Amino acid sequence: MALNTPATELPLFPLQAVLFPGGLLGMKVFEARYVDLVTACLREQKQFGVVALRAGREARRVEDGKHFEPTGTVAELVDVDSEQSGILQVRCRGLQRFAVMQSRQRADGLWLAATDALPNDARLAPTPALTEAVRGLASAIASLKERGSEPFLAPHRFDDAGWVANRWCEILPISLVAKQKLMELPDPMVRLQLVDDFLRSRGVVK
Repeated sequence: MALNTPATELPLFPLQAVLFPGGLLGMKVFEARYVDLVTACLREQKQFGVVALRAGREARRVEDGKHFEPTGTVAELVDVDSEQSGILQVRCRGLQRFAVMQSRQRADGLWLAATDALPNDARLAPTPALTEAVRGLASAIASLKERGSEPFLAPHRFDDAGWVANRWCEILPISLVAKQKLMELPDPMVRLQLVDDFLRSRGVVK
């Protein structure tokens, strides 16, 4: 499935969450406009954009494009289940970051945006100074798996600084604003270095 290209118009899903490239996001979808969006994307094998809501906003009360972040991530559906009528349990995968150039709202409340694709992270091996952050993530994944939780999609790319940084960002107890800023960083090594600094400040790694 192709990633979004420059000037692509994407339907948007504003959430109180940040989706990182390579990440896995679970959602409970019940609003009619978003149920219709997921159904259409599933039927037509299309993608949508996930954008984080600015502090204090709720998806049902987004009245203009200034209430969500101007940088988001293209999402593709991984699986969709319907436990009861009108409610969908959705899991989606983060693909490529994009910048919102213009946005408009349909009569049903769904946001559409003209987007420009942002470059994917360069695939860089973590430097020796960041080895403990890599080992720490491997340990965290093993611990989560023992508890029956597998929040990350395979394959696990511990040799990729951007992948390691993104996975840490998804599970660290940091604010939505901080996650957004980390997701937007164009240099994956800088992102991992900031994550490493945070881990060391909390004694997670030494």
